[in-house]
Amino acid sequence: MEVYETWQNIKDKYPRLAVGLGNFDGVHLGHQKLIRELVAHAKKMRGCSLIFTFHPHPAAVLHPENAPPLLLTREAKENMIARLGVDVLLRVPFTVDFARTTPEDFIEKILGQGLGVRAVFVGYNYTFGCRGKGTPALLREYSEKCNYTLHVIPPVIVDGQVVSSTLIRQLLKAGEVAEAARYLGYFPFVEGVVVAGDRRGSTLGFPTANLEPDGRVLVPANGVYSVRVPVHGDIFLGVANVGMRPTFYGQNARPNIEVHLLDFQGDLYGKSIQVHFIRRLRGEKRFASPQDLVAQIKQDILKAREIN
Repeated sequence: MEVYETWQNIKDKYPRLAVGLGNFDGVHLGHQKLIRELVAHAKKMRGCSLIFTFHPHPAAVLHPENAPPLLLTREAKENMIARLGVDVLLRVPFTVDFARTTPEDFIEKILGQGLGVRAVFVGYNYTFGCRGKGTPALLREYSEKCNYTLHVIPPVIVDGQVVSSTLIRQLLKAGEVAEAARYLGYFPFVEGVVVAGDRRGSTLGFPTANLEPDGRVLVPANGVYSVRVPVHGDIFLGVANVGMRPTFYGQNARPNIEVHLLDFQGDLYGKSIQVHFIRRLRGEKRFASPQDLVAQIKQDILKAREIN
């Protein structure tokens, strides 16, 4: 997948473009449906598929105090889009100046004149342009004038629920990672560099990898989870604690993610890893003694092995 930050000269390289518009945070089942239909249509018309998105997320620029946490890092999102077969990613830097672009100018000057699009794919609730006044209805109104076909993807519904990034965030904040996976189409994960901790896990007999994740990405609610962690091409089962480690740090703790990998021998310090959350085993709690904590960890490991 080729990646660009400006639409200048793209239509000269890719003269028959099918374009998908959106933020695609999470690349959930709804996004996946749009992207797969986009890619299939581009092949059918012997053209190229292009995803048009922004970085940073527009809400982080326009309303940073209310911007929702991300479901994926930019790199993880783009890797997932690439695996779905997209030819080109147009990642336009989002600024306050760009936010002033009217919906009509976006259609005529960027999609039409700038990219020369032949097909446009959007979700049913997609909005764009200054103050979000652009809608699929406006895109349809301009389709004949700008010589493109419009394809509006209806909502994807799972067990009576419309798949959305908002719903998935709510589930992750509640620790419902298995439920969130049903709407994502994959198990939610965080990634980051393994940093040195206080080595307390090793003294208890359960060495852990302490993760330093991207602070902009949503981490599931505090608690203990069964997880899977890819390392050097293998998948290791594990138990992860998300939270404050109250048995040792009480009220003065800082949020932390630490993972004990089952059946793993090796050094992960300084390496970037992904932790995929499979199921929440229990909430975080304070134990009366380290011995009580060790007994509970052993139970957590047994449950994790049963689940996986």
